[in-house]
Amino acid sequence: MAILSIKSAAPISCSISILLFFNLTLLSTSYLLVHHLNNNDHNYHHSRPTLHSNNSRCSLFMGTWVHDDSYPVYQSSACPVIDPDFNCQMYGRPDSDYLKYRWQPANCDLPRFNGLEFLEKMKGKTIMFVGDSLGRNQWESLICLTWSSVPRVATQVMRGYPLSTFKFLDYDVTLSYYKAQYLVDIDSVGGRRVLKLEDISENARAWTGVDVLMFNTGHWWSHTGATQGWDVMESGGSLYQDMDRMVAMETAVRTWGRWVDSNIDTSKTRVFFQSFSPTHYIPSEWSGSANTKNCYGETAPVSASVFSGVYPNEMKVVDAVLKEMQTPVYLLDITTLSAMRKDAHPSIYSGDTSTGQKSNPNGTPDCTHWCLPGLPDTWNQLFYTALFF
Repeated sequence: MAILSIKSAAPISCSISILLFFNLTLLSTSYLLVHHLNNNDHNYHHSRPTLHSNNSRCSLFMGTWVHDDSYPVYQSSACPVIDPDFNCQMYGRPDSDYLKYRWQPANCDLPRFNGLEFLEKMKGKTIMFVGDSLGRNQWESLICLTWSSVPRVATQVMRGYPLSTFKFLDYDVTLSYYKAQYLVDIDSVGGRRVLKLEDISENARAWTGVDVLMFNTGHWWSHTGATQGWDVMESGGSLYQDMDRMVAMETAVRTWGRWVDSNIDTSKTRVFFQSFSPTHYIPSEWSGSANTKNCYGETAPVSASVFSGVYPNEMKVVDAVLKEMQTPVYLLDITTLSAMRKDAHPSIYSGDTSTGQKSNPNGTPDCTHWCLPGLPDTWNQLFYTALFF
C-alpha cells in the first residue's frame, strides 16, 4: 500500500490524509479477514487459535506487513546451518529491505521470539518437522533464531536422510527434520517406487515419542516427469500410473489423520500442521505488471489493498481432513500472510546453480522456497506464540 505524503504546512490536509490512510488500512485488513473466513469456515477448535489482547480475540494470521529496522533477528553469516538453497545474502542478493518486515496481526501484538525462553521451556524435549523442503526451511529458521540468543552453548548437528537433527546440548533440546514429502510411505517394489497412499507405518516409526510434531505436505503432489518422486501409486490394493493429484493427496492426508487419531497421546504430544506455503510464479495473483514474469526482481511485499487472496486447492484438502479428525491439530496458517511476500524468495540468489538460474532469471528462479533470514522466521514466531501463549 502506498503511504500518502503528509505536509506539515497544511494541518487540515494532514488530518484528512491520516484519516484516509487509516481507512484504507482498515478496509484492506477487513477484506483479507472476510476472504480468509470465507475459505476457512470450519472447526475453529482445530485451526484458528487466537491470542487474547485488550479483552478482544486476535486472529494471529490476519494482519499486515510493517517495515521494522530492528529486523532481521540474526545474520545469515552467523548461522552456519543455512542450506545454500536458502542463503540469499551469501549468493549475491543485492537488496536487503525484504529482511526488515515484521508481521503485525490485526488487533494485537505478536510476542517477539526469545531463544533463551524457548530453550528453557522446551528443556528435555524434541520438536520434529516432518514433510518437504518447506518444513526444512522452517526447521533451519528455528535453529538460527534460537542459536542467535545463545551463541555460546554446546550444540551438535547430524545431517542424514531422511532424518537430520540439531541439539542444544546444555538444554537437552532436539530440533529434528524428517523428510517425507508425501507423509505416506514410498516403497521400492520390483525396481519401481511405489507411493503407498494408505500406508504410513514406515515413516511414522520415527515420529513416535516426539513431544511436538509439525507436519506439512503439498508441493510434491503436483510434480511430474523427472521431478516426480514416485513411479506408481498404490491405493485400495491396486496400482495406478497416475490419478487426480488432489484425490491422491486427500487419500494420503486422511491416512496421516487416521495415524494421528490412533497413535497420538495429546497429554504427551502436541501436533501442528504447517499450511500450504504459496509460490509466486503467476504475477496475476498479486496484480503484477505486464513486465513481471515471476518473483525475480521483487523487493517489497504485496499491498493488502491489491492482494487477490487465492486459496490453494491443497489447503482445501488439508482443511477437509482436519475438520473430521478427533485429535486437536493446530493449523499454523501461514498461507495468506506468506502469499503477500512475493519479495522473500531466493529467486536466482541461491547455491542451486544446477538449473542455470543466474543465466536465465525469468525462466528458472526459485519462487517456492524462502530466504533465511526471512519469512520462515515469522512462521516460527507464530509457532512460538502457539506453543507458549
